[in-house]
Amino acid sequence: MHALTLQHVPPELIGRTAGDVLVRQPKTLPVDITVDQARACFTDDHVHLLLLTESGRLVGTLLRTDLGDNLDGTDLALLHSRMVDRTTAPTTPAEQSLTLLRRSGQRRLAVIDDNGTLLGMLCLKRSLTGFCSDADVAARAAERAVRTNGAARG
Repeated sequence: MHALTLQHVPPELIGRTAGDVLVRQPKTLPVDITVDQARACFTDDHVHLLLLTESGRLVGTLLRTDLGDNLDGTDLALLHSRMVDRTTAPTTPAEQSLTLLRRSGQRRLAVIDDNGTLLGMLCLKRSLTGFCSDADVAARAAERAVRTNGAARG
């Protein structure tokens, strides 16, 4: 894939950083979850990247592909996690992050500071045209709650 030119970058991302466009409170998991517990998280098709944290620091990340069928479900998932190419700094230009995600075929990047503290997560929209916001995430959660409550009553 060729490098994005400015006309391929949404105007709202120009001049902004990863720290400006991240989802500030992504769901995190403890470092002691098992492979089977991590696999269960991926049954939700909105989940693309698991963030394993300890005391606010990101210790590992997991994609579905990290949890092959050959793994013992009782193993610690952390043993199969990685950080390389799955994190970015808050100062990284948003358009650079967009390019990286599009090229890699991934839709999520953890945003961490120099000490490894998790600041949030970049969530590339399904359309691949920009990033989800905290408001987008809240709206989806409210929508799911309405569907779930409606189904429970019906």
